[in-house]
Amino acid sequence: MNFIFISPQFPQTFWNFCDRLKKNGVNVLGIGDSPYDNLAQNVKDSLTEYYYLPTLEDYDGVFRAVAFFSFKYGKIDWLESNNEYWLELDARLRTDFNITSGVKSEEIEKFKSKAQMKKWYEKAGIPTARQHKVIADETGLAAAKAFIAQTGYPVIVKPEIGVGALDTYKLENDADLEHFYANMPAHPYVMEEFITGNIASYDAIINSKGEPLFESMTCWPPSIMDIVNHRLDLAYYVAAEMPESLRKMGRAAVEAFEVKGRFVHMEFFCLTKAKPGLGKVGDFVALEVNMRPAGGYTPDMMDYAHSLDVYQIWADMVTYDERRFPAAEKEQCCAYAGRRDEYEY
Repeated sequence: MNFIFISPQFPQTFWNFCDRLKKNGVNVLGIGDSPYDNLAQNVKDSLTEYYYLPTLEDYDGVFRAVAFFSFKYGKIDWLESNNEYWLELDARLRTDFNITSGVKSEEIEKFKSKAQMKKWYEKAGIPTARQHKVIADETGLAAAKAFIAQTGYPVIVKPEIGVGALDTYKLENDADLEHFYANMPAHPYVMEEFITGNIASYDAIINSKGEPLFESMTCWPPSIMDIVNHRLDLAYYVAAEMPESLRKMGRAAVEAFEVKGRFVHMEFFCLTKAKPGLGKVGDFVALEVNMRPAGGYTPDMMDYAHSLDVYQIWADMVTYDERRFPAAEKEQCCAYAGRRDEYEY
């Protein structure tokens, strides 16, 4: 099996995916934007060969790199980055090289666009916040006020396509709304009714039949939006157990979005205040889907919490389409707490 991994050196823990693939006998071929001599030894050891490009933003250059590997090693069976930033690049390359083991360009929008996600949640029967597509012309402010007349303040505005809480804002009143419209960024935005709740994620490794081989829940007591906008310290944890209601919703979303052969990170609100039309306290409401692992050190935290190796489970999914790693004998929480350089503690 020939597997091309895009950007194996970043994030810095992603070499583990390559390492487990190589240990399974896979021919792992890396394409990245760090010179070979700058790669950590564990990255080098996890790859059969590495193709350096000054930037992965140059599609022609990446295309030539894939073509080189295809000429040298034969048909490419898999291509993946597991990285939100490169999902569209992955899909375009799969389309151009007819790599059938992943999402292609015509499918990627439902995984990237927060507006498109809504109809797939509806298909799954999963409640989700009401949404309005922000209009950037002179009619936009009036349309936004009409939407807010239905939902009330506050509302959330965020990029239609984006990761994390970057450029996401909470608007409390008309003054905030008018300020946002007066200083609106160039890229498309959506507006959503505000949900009072904590964020929890359904994290899973899904095989080619759409079946979960591994499931876990991660919780953020302060939301990522609050952490980013209020410059809070980052703290979150992987839970020992997952409520059945979240498991049921996560699996329904996997089926509705037709997820196959992927590590997924699906975010939900757990309501701390009842919301008419959405649910009571403790119910889960969909936030967004991410067709890649949770960010940062979260995969490693899952390993500690569940006494297993998610990198190996993922590699076994790719190689054998089954789970070969034994079930955990002990389930526990694993917490992360970080501090900011800008503060004195």
